[in-house]
Amino acid sequence: MTTNNTANECVILLHGLARSAHSMDKMAQRLTEHGYKVLNIDYPSRALPIEQLAEQTISDALKQCHDMPVNFVTHSMGGILVRQFLSKHSIKNLNKVVMLGPPNKGTEIVDKLSHLPGFSFVNGAAGMQLGTSELSVPNQLGKANFDVGIIAGTQSINLLLSSLIPDTDDGKVSVESTKIEGMNDHIEMPTTHVFMMRNEAVIAQVICYLEQGKFNH
Repeated sequence: MTTNNTANECVILLHGLARSAHSMDKMAQRLTEHGYKVLNIDYPSRALPIEQLAEQTISDALKQCHDMPVNFVTHSMGGILVRQFLSKHSIKNLNKVVMLGPPNKGTEIVDKLSHLPGFSFVNGAAGMQLGTSELSVPNQLGKANFDVGIIAGTQSINLLLSSLIPDTDDGKVSVESTKIEGMNDHIEMPTTHVFMMRNEAVIAQVICYLEQGKFNH
């Protein structure tokens, strides 16, 4: 976990499904260099449903921010954890949220592949909750009532998965699915789902949003 003891704002990093905190290491380093106290959280993304992951992971992380303003930077399902938590709790010192490739309306990959042997084992209970139906977790969480900017990728390195997704996508999530009612800003960038959190241009946009409340379009 990366921290900056002289910082006056806290940033909680939440990785995506079947990833680890290590995937957010470069993001953590850059944010620390910009003066933030960074909590790069590792959580067992495949072990529990989204509701339990959100409750445990975010509650524990918030305790480490103490009374500092709190920001979140999330990749993929990490953004759904934040939405889930905020649907049940208010964070009095919440500042900004930046989501990278969030399946805010679910992903067609879950719709079309969830019946295959091994899919549930690889993606866990939480992964099975990320379809596009009205009953999926993302589609039951409602609009954003917090300050959120969203970055969507437009490149894919998995043409097979992209063939299952309508319109422009990042290999896992369509650009359209990243959007959410109530979002403050949205930007598309030429990056892939699996590597966007390590992309220097994406990291620069994250810092821009945290500092200015908008992306550099």
